[in-house]
Amino acid sequence: MIMLTLTNVSKIYEGKVAYRALTDISLDIETGEFVAIMGPSGSGKTTLLNIISTNDAPTTGQVEIEGKAPHQLKKNALAKFRRTELGFIFQDFNLLHTLTVEENIVLPLTLDGTRVKEMKEKAHQIAESLGIAAIMKKRTYEISGGQAQRVAIARAMIHQPKLLLADEPTGNLDSKASKDVMAMLEAINKQENTSLLMVTHDPQAASYSDRVVFIRDGKLHSEIHRGESRQAFFQKIIDMLSLMGGDGNDFSSVRV
Repeated sequence: MIMLTLTNVSKIYEGKVAYRALTDISLDIETGEFVAIMGPSGSGKTTLLNIISTNDAPTTGQVEIEGKAPHQLKKNALAKFRRTELGFIFQDFNLLHTLTVEENIVLPLTLDGTRVKEMKEKAHQIAESLGIAAIMKKRTYEISGGQAQRVAIARAMIHQPKLLLADEPTGNLDSKASKDVMAMLEAINKQENTSLLMVTHDPQAASYSDRVVFIRDGKLHSEIHRGESRQAFFQKIIDMLSLMGGDGNDFSSVRV
């Protein structure tokens, strides 16, 4: 089964000088596949993620998620689609500081009018599996970055989305927390068969995926697949990044 299909997607931002962010991107992601997107700063990675997440629309081309074209939905139907079919994880966690950990996690369910008892049960189930059950009553400013990202993952997963979109999920974490978060995402991908698409600068994070798609100057540059060894895959990613060149600051320091 194909989860996501992009067909000749291009994006041009109009302005005094029109800027072409993406050119003819065609890409298929299968159900249950974990794909990382990498490329130098300004290569179009985030634009691509914004279009897939329906926060932005392509100038030309088509996006289909499980055969549906979300960009053709009306506003309310699109909001519901985004809330029920997609999950989002961000670099800066995007948690609400006025709420407790538990309240943050159940937020998507409150918008759907789920019963409180059911919400609490679901939240505690997922908190157990992510190792954050002990901090449910805390406010988000009382927990560490690694814990905050786990809370963000729990919130993204609470309504069992078919497609999880992650934008630099390890960008604000130290290497231990990064590894924990990536191992968790990999487990969710394998156990729940959730399709996962992640934009990252970090070769270490990318090495947890099944496939890395490289973008350069708004175009698909190349892709590599993971074999048996994550270490060998990590090395291939490093080699491809150095081959693509770009500024040394574009990619986070290498952590094995």
